[in-house]
Amino acid sequence: MSTKQSLQEQIIQKAWEDAEFKKQLLADPKTAVKDAFGVDVPDTIEVEVVEETANKFYLVLPVNPAEKQDEAQVFFPMWPN
Repeated sequence: MSTKQSLQEQIIQKAWEDAEFKKQLLADPKTAVKDAFGVDVPDTIEVEVVEETANKFYLVLPVNPAEKQDEAQVFFPMWPN
């Protein structure tokens, strides 16, 4: 399991269990992640959190690896090199 996937799973689990964290995550994701997990998201990275509903599903298209030269940024775009 990748670090990114593990962190995403931890964030989702915490949001399900902690209403205050979920509220902060939706309003200010970088601060919420920093406060809860100690992870600094660089200013050059924009984070948007959206919540699915019973009748609304979001499909995220990742960066096409063929269009990206830096392999580390393809697999871990949130981590600076």
